[in-house]
Amino acid sequence: MGKWLSDPQDLLFEVRDHVCYITLNRPDKRNAMGLAQAKELLAALMEADDLVDVRVVVLAGAGVDFCAGADVGGGPVNTVGEGYDASLYRNRDSGMDDDIWLCELSSRMRLIIHDMHKPVIAKVHGNCLAAGLDLALNCDLVIAASDAKMGFPAVRGLGSPTNHMWLYLVGPQWAKRMLMTGDILTGENAARVGLVLDAYPKEDLDNEVDLLARRLAVIPSDLQATHKRIVNIGLELMGWRTLQGLAAENDVRAHQSSAYSQFFENAKTLGFKEALRLRDEPYGDRTGDHRKDSLVKLNVRSGGS
Repeated sequence: MGKWLSDPQDLLFEVRDHVCYITLNRPDKRNAMGLAQAKELLAALMEADDLVDVRVVVLAGAGVDFCAGADVGGGPVNTVGEGYDASLYRNRDSGMDDDIWLCELSSRMRLIIHDMHKPVIAKVHGNCLAAGLDLALNCDLVIAASDAKMGFPAVRGLGSPTNHMWLYLVGPQWAKRMLMTGDILTGENAARVGLVLDAYPKEDLDNEVDLLARRLAVIPSDLQATHKRIVNIGLELMGWRTLQGLAAENDVRAHQSSAYSQFFENAKTLGFKEALRLRDEPYGDRTGDHRKDSLVKLNVRSGGS
């Protein structure tokens, strides 16, 4: 490995034909992300941006999911990851400012994608939920399997997205619709509303993403960087970077809710799966029964972690 990434534990890193393939590799954990995994991913992205031979990055997940969300199974205090002395690091029991600091830290690790010179494609399959969706939506292009499950069910009790691309991608009404319900879109319907660029049958996803990556890799990186930068400057003129900071702080505001503390109390006493069931059950399989036919057509579903 190069100067940024050394001895990766939870991801795969491969360069082929000017394309860098970075694969989240915790399939037994559904590629859930803790701080340790986020730091490793940050190093991999910096490595890819630094390598002269790389022109495009493809970000994917091993196993059945892209990323099922943040690794919250250990509770809200377990934010520094395995291998760290928690007493030496900030944690969410220390007050709002420490919580904001941690949320901003996780946000900045994903925002590196915005600042990279090279385009990043997210290849989404299976579950792409909560922090996993934050990660995918930071990418320049998102291609999904038609049956992928994409959403942020954590808004029902665990917080608000620490990154915020919803408004820019789907507009205010769909952004509110998804954030106020925590419902899940299939990849096919995510493409319909503009949350992702396109969706393909699962068996075609690898070929379609490889084809797009190879086409992007034809253009030299210095030219691609100009195209990426001008679009991203446009986002910044629309307040994008300011909104990311406010999103992190708003996540902490959501952590003050009774639903947040109740979820982790249920997880502690009843188990994580039961806490999820209690959180999600009131929403049912669909919302808005008076428009059930249209919701069936859109295949908007609830659930996930």
